[in-house]
Amino acid sequence: MIRDLLVGLDAGTSVIKSVAFDRDGSELAAAGRPNHYVDLPGGGVEQDMARTWADTAAVLRDLADRIPDLARRVLALAVTGQGDGTWLIDAAGEPVAPAWLWLDSRAAGIVRELDRNGARALAYRYTGCGMNACNQSAHLVWLKRHAPHVLERAATACHCKDWLYFKLTGERVTDTSEGTFTFGDFRTHSYAPEVLAALGLTAEQRLLPRMVDGSQATHPLTAEAAAATGLPEGLPVALGYLDVLCTALGGGIYEPGRAIGCSIVGSTGMHMRYVPDAASLRLAPEPSGYTMPFPVPGSVTQMQSNMAATLNIDWVVDRAREAAELLGHPFDRRTTLATLDARVLDAKPAAALYHPYIHEAGERGPFVDVNARAQFTGLTMRTGFLELVRAVYEGLAFAARDCYAAMGHVPEEVRVAGGAARSRALKTILAAALDAPVRESAREEAGAAGAAMMAAVAIGVFPDLAAATERWVRPLLGDLVRPDPALAAIYARAFPTYVATRTAMPPIWAALAELRAGGGT
Repeated sequence: MIRDLLVGLDAGTSVIKSVAFDRDGSELAAAGRPNHYVDLPGGGVEQDMARTWADTAAVLRDLADRIPDLARRVLALAVTGQGDGTWLIDAAGEPVAPAWLWLDSRAAGIVRELDRNGARALAYRYTGCGMNACNQSAHLVWLKRHAPHVLERAATACHCKDWLYFKLTGERVTDTSEGTFTFGDFRTHSYAPEVLAALGLTAEQRLLPRMVDGSQATHPLTAEAAAATGLPEGLPVALGYLDVLCTALGGGIYEPGRAIGCSIVGSTGMHMRYVPDAASLRLAPEPSGYTMPFPVPGSVTQMQSNMAATLNIDWVVDRAREAAELLGHPFDRRTTLATLDARVLDAKPAAALYHPYIHEAGERGPFVDVNARAQFTGLTMRTGFLELVRAVYEGLAFAARDCYAAMGHVPEEVRVAGGAARSRALKTILAAALDAPVRESAREEAGAAGAAMMAAVAIGVFPDLAAATERWVRPLLGDLVRPDPALAAIYARAFPTYVATRTAMPPIWAALAELRAGGGT
C-alpha cells in the first residue's frame, strides 16, 4: 500500500475536525465532533482538557472509518487549533485545571492596569501583540494573583493545539508564532526576558515550552496515542501554527513576490496581511493586534481580530425569525439567512451605521475594550428592516477596513475565507468598503489544509511552502470581485463617521457596563 495521504487536525472553538488530503491537496474525507465549553460568572470560559483529547482521538478514529486503510496510507498528521487561552499541565502531563479559552475575559481589568503602568506598551515592542484578555500572558498574571496554587502545580503552559500535540507525541512544545506573540520577540523567534519581567512573570518562565516550526520538524506518534486514534505508531506529527495562520496559509495569504491580505470571516473576524521582510515592519504607535512569525524564513503576518463577525449576522437572522414566529409564520435559520442574503444588496447603502461588537467579551481589534457593544447609529422612520440587515453586513466590512487601517494600509488583494466567504453580497460590500479586489478560496477546510501543507514540507513532499501553495492553493482561488466605484465612494464618505462614532463611545460603553453590573440592563 502506497502512503499517499496527509491528515490535518483542526481543533476549533466550535468543532474539532480531521481532514484527509491527497498529495495534490484534494480533500478526500472529513470527520468532526462539536467542541464543548462552559461560560462562568465573571467572564470565565472554560473547557475540559481530558474531554477535548477524548473527542480528538474519536474524530481521528471517525476519519479512519471513512478512508479505507487510512493507517497504512497516511504520510503524516498535522495539528492546529484555536489560539490564545491557557491549558496547564503538571509534571505527569495531567491537566491541573480546566483550560481557559480565548473567549475568557477575566483578565480584562489586569490588561487595563498593565496599559496604565506601561507594561503593555513595553511588551508590545517585543511581541508585536497588543495584549488583551484573550492572551495567555494576561491569564498567567491573573492566576498568579488570584489562584497561585494552580500555577504551583503546573509544569507547562500550553495552548489547545500544544495540549493535543503533547497527547499525540509526548512533546511539550508550542509553535514559534504563538510563543513569540505571548512572551517573545517576533524578530528573534525566542522568549524575551524583558516581557516576562514587565508582567511580573519572571519566575513563570519555567512554564513556557520550547518553540518549534512544524514546517521544519516532526515528532513520532506514541504507542499510546496510536492505540487511541487508530493511526500507526511512529507516524510523523507536525505542530502547525495556530488556526488563524493555518487558515490564512490554506486560504491563500502566501504568494511569493506579493503582499496579499486574508480576511477570515467566520464567527470571529481575522484580518491579516503578509509582510515578506520582518525587518522592514514598523509597529503602530498604539498597542493593538498581533504580529506573528510566518513559516517562511524572514517573514511575518500582521493581524487584527474582531471578536465577532458572522455572529452579528446570526443575531439579525435570529431577530427576523423571532419576529416571524411572533406573527405566526416561523422560518428555519437556513431559509431565513438565504432569503436575507439574496436581498441585502437591494437595500439602500449606508442608510445607517452598525458597529459589530455583539460579543459579550467586547472588542479586541483594532482597539481593546471589554465594554464595547454593538449599536446602530442614524436610524430614521424611513430605515427599513432590510436596510438594517445591510447595515450589519456593512458593519463587518467597515470593521475589516478599520483593522487594515491600523496595520497601515489595505493590501493589494484580499483573499476571503470562512463561512461568509460564500456570500456574494458580503464580498461585494467588502470589496467596496476596502476599495480593493477580494477573492474567495474554494478550500472548505483551510485550517486543516494549512497545517497539512506545513507537514508536507517537513517530511519532504514539497521542498518549500511556495511549491505547496502552487499545488494546494492556487487552483482553488476564485474570480476577483472588484470594488464598484460608486459604492466605494459612498463607503469612503461613511467610514470616517464610523471611526468617529466608535472613538466617542468608550465612556458610554463603560456607563452601560456599570448599569449591567448593577442589574440596570
